[in-house]
Amino acid sequence: MTSSQTVFCAPSGSEWWRDAVIYQVYPRSFKDSNGDGMGDLGGVTQKLPYLQRLGVDAVWLSPFYLSPQHDAGYDVADYRTVDPRFGTLEDFDRMREEAQRLGLKVIVDLVPNHTSEDHEWFRAALASAPGSPERERYIFRDGTGENGEQPPNNWNSVFGGRAWTRVPDGQWYLHLFDSSQPDLNWENPEVWEEFRAILRFWLDRGADGFRVDVAHGMIKADGLPDWDEQVHMVEGTTEDDDAPATGTAQATSSAATAQDTLGPETVGTEQGTSPTGDSPTDTPLAAAPGPETVGAEQGAASGVEGAGGVVPGDDAGEPEKTMDTGPYFDQEGVHEIYRDWHRILEEYPGDRMLVVEAWVGPPPRLARYVRPDEAQQAFNFDFLVAGWHRDRMRNVIDDSLRANYEVGAPCTWVLSNHDTVRHASRYGLGSRTAYPNGIGAQDEQPLHGQGLRRARAAALVELSLPGSAYVYQGDELGLPEHTALPDDTREDPAFHRTGGAELGRDGARVPLPWSPVGEGLGFGPNPWLPQPESFNGITVDHQEGDPQSTLNLYRRALRLRSELGLGTADFAWHPLSEDRANVLAYMLSTADGRTVMVAANLGEDAVGFEELTRGTQLLTSGQDAVVTGRLTVDSAVWLAL
Repeated sequence: MTSSQTVFCAPSGSEWWRDAVIYQVYPRSFKDSNGDGMGDLGGVTQKLPYLQRLGVDAVWLSPFYLSPQHDAGYDVADYRTVDPRFGTLEDFDRMREEAQRLGLKVIVDLVPNHTSEDHEWFRAALASAPGSPERERYIFRDGTGENGEQPPNNWNSVFGGRAWTRVPDGQWYLHLFDSSQPDLNWENPEVWEEFRAILRFWLDRGADGFRVDVAHGMIKADGLPDWDEQVHMVEGTTEDDDAPATGTAQATSSAATAQDTLGPETVGTEQGTSPTGDSPTDTPLAAAPGPETVGAEQGAASGVEGAGGVVPGDDAGEPEKTMDTGPYFDQEGVHEIYRDWHRILEEYPGDRMLVVEAWVGPPPRLARYVRPDEAQQAFNFDFLVAGWHRDRMRNVIDDSLRANYEVGAPCTWVLSNHDTVRHASRYGLGSRTAYPNGIGAQDEQPLHGQGLRRARAAALVELSLPGSAYVYQGDELGLPEHTALPDDTREDPAFHRTGGAELGRDGARVPLPWSPVGEGLGFGPNPWLPQPESFNGITVDHQEGDPQSTLNLYRRALRLRSELGLGTADFAWHPLSEDRANVLAYMLSTADGRTVMVAANLGEDAVGFEELTRGTQLLTSGQDAVVTGRLTVDSAVWLAL
């Protein structure tokens, strides 16, 4: 059966998170309210009206807990307090109260795989003897070799180098990330109890949900067996554009060379572009080939009935992994953690939620994390890494809807986040599927006109798809990556642990430009990362007054998405999605009986089709998106039929 014959019926349910648009705030780069160069909770509170006007439903805050900031807050020293850099618990309470007044939900980040080396538990572990209860909270092991001088196994850190560090008494501790981030031992009941208490602490303070960091990583395989590969985080492809999408986490053979020790684009205006993305772009490449009713009415053979179909029981045949996540990711035991947390969330009113960051494939395997008794959402990184490639994007959408609807869960859609090169720059590279690990001054520089034009069209795809959409701060401005950051300003541990071989994520974490006047383009004085000159002409204030700006495009799209109910619409492919013209096209049937067609031209030539002449244009990605009855290259349109 071809994809043009597939109809996906939206899962039932009225919970707010099923179709929410969630805005990711990276606090240190959002808005500085006290002039210390780093964004804070006071700055978030100041700008909440901006987010309300944008039209989002919820705000997800990256970590603001007490932390030495070796990994931008993902090294937590105390899960129950706010780092003084970001404010106080009272500042959090004021921010949450203001968000509630404005009708915005608040999601906080949770980091359960590891703590900071400064956490009181780890300090106690270092001060205690091998085999002590304090050490049992983490993964300490004796070394190998004649005198234990070699690590317990050959695992590599995601950030480069080996995943073990030796302490003075000779034992080693595991850290899948930086050596300042020791992994917790989730075989220890004390760890379970501690995180139950942490969840309740923030739920009692009004948190509406949690984004779970490294959500597939807490349980390790019995015996910690050797594994020669290295996992990278959200990973795309360096293959040619016709290669199929390969998933989200990728293992590569890599010998660990870094020795662990205990302790701690400029985009030129000469291309003639503006925030509208309407100017002519540079020339892209081409593509190659992927598909009944899926949803609430499909029958069941066995398993637990879910809101949108059948949930396989634990004894059912489980989907096979298509990516090698090794002996420390996506282990079976991790699902019991989410069942436990699901029960805790059910104790509270208001449809509290979990969204998991799990680099897992294929989609049916990721969907296991969102079965009815586990998390509510899982990030769809396959969509993020699909690139500007019609067939890859179509196949990811089809596979994702199919897998999630079979367990009664909504899909999520995301184009960028704090761990990835911004998509307005990725889409400006020579390959349609490029996914670099950072972009430096010596690398291929993105073509800003091409990248922005494609980013605007991609936004109309993302924001029209049924389910929940995530917007990373600055997406709504069309912000590019900072591709000329001086090395001495970089803070990402991935850059430092690999000796600069991986540039890391700092280029996507640059403080936001709010205004052409004021220090730090309205962010505040002396921003913790320097802003590129290209930000000068694309600030919020610049774009406010331009009806065709990317900011105003997002506002119109979010307003229409809400008014039409696109997030809960039924979905069907249009035959154009299999045509050689490389148009991605689909039909959305809303609850009130309206039909909307969405089409995006990912090909090399303008394309005409019958609906363009008989339908009513609701929204286009640019003023020149439709010319003489044809959808132009790298453009998208919403049509009422």
